Parts: sequence; C-alpha cells; structure tokens
Amino acid sequence: MNNPDSPSPDRALPGRSWADLPEDNPPEHLFEKRKQVHPQRIDGNFRRFKWLVMIVTLAIYYTTPWLRWDRGPYAPDQAVLVDLANRRFYMFGIEIWPHEFYFVAGLLIMAGIGLFLVTSAVGRAWCGYACPQTVWTDLFQHVDRFVDGDRNARMRLDKAPWGAGKIARRGFKWAIYLVIAFWTGGAWIMYFADAPTLTVDFWTGNAAPVAYITVAILTLTTFILGGFMREQVCIYMCPWPRIQSAMLDEKSLLVTYKDWRGEPRGSVKKADKDPDAFGDCIDCNQCVAVCPTGIDIREGPQIGCITCALCIDACNRVMDEVGRPRGLIGYATLEDCEREAAGEQPRPVWKTLLRPRTLFYFSVWVAIGLALLFALGVRSHTELSAAADRNPPFMLMSDGSIRNAFTLKIRNMESRPRRFTLALEGLDGAVMWSGTMSGEDAARSLQIAVDPDQTQAVRTYVVAPAGTAAQDFAFSVVSIDEQAETDRSEVRFVVPGEAE
Repeated sequence: MNNPDSPSPDRALPGRSWADLPEDNPPEHLFEKRKQVHPQRIDGNFRRFKWLVMIVTLAIYYTTPWLRWDRGPYAPDQAVLVDLANRRFYMFGIEIWPHEFYFVAGLLIMAGIGLFLVTSAVGRAWCGYACPQTVWTDLFQHVDRFVDGDRNARMRLDKAPWGAGKIARRGFKWAIYLVIAFWTGGAWIMYFADAPTLTVDFWTGNAAPVAYITVAILTLTTFILGGFMREQVCIYMCPWPRIQSAMLDEKSLLVTYKDWRGEPRGSVKKADKDPDAFGDCIDCNQCVAVCPTGIDIREGPQIGCITCALCIDACNRVMDEVGRPRGLIGYATLEDCEREAAGEQPRPVWKTLLRPRTLFYFSVWVAIGLALLFALGVRSHTELSAAADRNPPFMLMSDGSIRNAFTLKIRNMESRPRRFTLALEGLDGAVMWSGTMSGEDAARSLQIAVDPDQTQAVRTYVVAPAGTAAQDFAFSVVSIDEQAETDRSEVRFVVPGEAE
C-alpha cells in the first residue's frame, strides 16, 4: 500500500519534479532493481548430484531422437516419434493412436501427482535439479565460469568499462549460448520426424517452414531465459513456487538454516574471544555466494529457494574448516528444528517421508500407473466401428427384401498387413456384400485386407428377407492370425415402418 504521507502523482506539484523532493521523503518504487547473480563454484555431494542430473537429462534430451527401434518394414524405426502427419505416437515398443490419447493423459496426470509427491516430501527438489529452466541455466552458468572465471572475476568484469577485451569475452560467451540454444531447438524438432532425414532436409533448405520457425523460437527463448533471465524465471514467471506453498507444512523436508544453533552470528575471532556469545554461523556469506537464485537461506523459507542444496555443501565445507559440526544448514523439517532447539532428537527421515500426505500421493500415483499398464496389456490391436447411412435409411428391393447400407471402419493397429473376417451377428436370414462386390456374392461373412497401421473403410450393404422386423444386430470382426483378436459393433436394421 502507498504511504499516505508520501507525494503521489495524484497530488499536483506545480513546477516541481520528483528530483526536487526532499531526501527524507523519496518516491516509492514498486519494483526492486535486479541484482545480477553470479553463483560461486562449489563442490560437495549435492553439487555432484546436480552434475549427474544435468548430464543425464541433457543426454536423454539430445540423443533420444537418434535411437532406433525395429518395428518391421511398415513402421518408422525411430524409438521415440510424435508422428503428427499420420497421427501416431511411438515410444519404443508402444504405439499410441489418436483415440488412445488417454494413455498420454494418464502419463501427464502421473507427472503432476509425482510433482506433488516430491514437493510434499522434499520441497522443490524438482526445481532444484530436473526442471528444464534449472538444467539449462546451470549449463549456461558453467559456460560463464569457463569464459569469465569464477564469481569474483565475473563481478569485476561486470563493473569493468566496455573495451576490446570485454567485448571479445562477451561475444565469445554469447556465441556459445547461441550454439547451445540452437542445438536445443534443433533437437526438439527431431522428435516430430525421422531425425537423420530431417537433419539433411534442414541443412539443405528442404525442411518444412514450421521446422525453421520452431527452431528459431526455441533458440530465442533458450538464449534469453537460460542465458539472461535465469533466476527471474523461477521467482517471477513460474507459477509453481506459488502452488507449492500450499503443499508444504511444518513436517515437510526443506533446506533449512538452524537459527537456534547459528545465531547470533559472529566471526571466528569474536567467537574465540567469547564462545558463549555467538552461534556457529561465522557470517561468511558462502551460502549466499553459491545460491543460483541469490537468496539468503538464513532469512528462512522463501519463494526464491529452489531446494538445490548447494548452500548445504558450502556451509558444511566452512564448518569443516573452522572445526565446527556440520549440519548448520541441512535438510530438516521445521518441526524437527524445534525439537533440536529444545534438546530433543529429531524424527527419523523415514518417518518424515512416510506420512499420510505422501502416502496418499504415492498410492494415487501407483494406482494410475498400474491402471495404465493394465489397459496397455489388455488392449486390442483390432477395432471395428459401424455407422448406418441416413439418406436413404433403407431401400425396398423388387422382391420385397430390405436393404440397409453401412460404413464400416476396420482398424489394424499393428505394423504389418492383416486379414480379417467380417461377419453378421443376429438378423436371421440376412446377407451382406461390400462395395467392391456384387449382390450375387452376398454372404454372412466376408474377408477384408487392411494395410499396416491403417483404418480401412468398407462400404457394406445388408439385405434381410421380406417381413423382417426392425431390430438390433452386430457386425463382428476377427483377425486371421495367431492372435485371433475380435471386436464388434452394434447397429440397428431399419425397415419402412420404423423409418416413417
């Protein structure tokens, strides 16, 4: 809220500007100027784990489109492919059709619940290690160290005037940014077409315009968000920090500064003179120097903390150097911190993790996963649908028999051609023939060939004897192979009286 005693634009100040205001009554600023964050290099268990996650996730992203998977001569051999042209999604041995999008929806729901589970258990660990913004920001920060040096060197370079040396360094670093960003955008489009073919088409100018546009957009966004905005995305643009605050409580494991042990802060010299007057924190600010978002963890839980735990590595190293016990900053719940402050033992970690909230999320996550596996295991690769013609709904033949016309769609969801037996169920005395046959070849069953990964539309005529009543019947289909997969579709046979 605005201070009622401070000048505002609503109060006219004839002949005066903001610069004329007295120093003891400055104008209010709605936004704080960004302070450039230059994380310091650190080594430790969490930093090594962060290295591992970054390498693994980047390797998966960049190499997956180039993996091959043999599906036979009638299907693409790219292991992971989103084939928009043919409306297919391939993931190794699994092929998802458009009408099976519930598999993709189920995986997205599992991802969301998994995020809830991780957050309720160990805070924003996803943000700290595996979020794409975090991974690429971390990669660009390593480029900064490679080109400009560590934290102090980068800060000096920021303050230095622009000259030939600074321009050369900035140009070289931004060129590396651009290569990484371009590689990122280029890898993305490989998921939507055969990677080797698309690569050749892209560099020879024969790729579709959407490929060049997509790469340009992703290159620009990666270059800006990962190279320059960085922690601003996590703090201001990302909605997850706001959501996760509703999922954390005093029993959630968080990166926590144990103020009961660290305060009051004082240097090593002061603590040596009066050990009882100071806590373990020597106010070295190493926890702030290594933080990729530039926050001070000693101020308590805050929206800028992405739970990367690099401050734990930094603090533990300092505690080792000054001969004080580790764990001044560590993973702990607020409830356990209160216990430790009172001289009690904290709860075991397994009790912290196995609580009703996390068990509920885990149970739902597992249930959805098992349901998807069951649906995947029992799904058929053969489907049949039937739709009756509406104009005309029937035709009365010269001998008094009644003919209805239907459009059948037989779906072959395997990557090989197959033959199917199409038959009538019910409707006694009726026969049928397809549009490629004559009425003389009418029978109770037909054989239909369907190409691999295709849906075959079959125009079918059904003729029933004179006097047949309106009734429901069904078409059934059986694959002529070792699977003998079946499906059926119920329809209604229309007669003159019912149609009127």
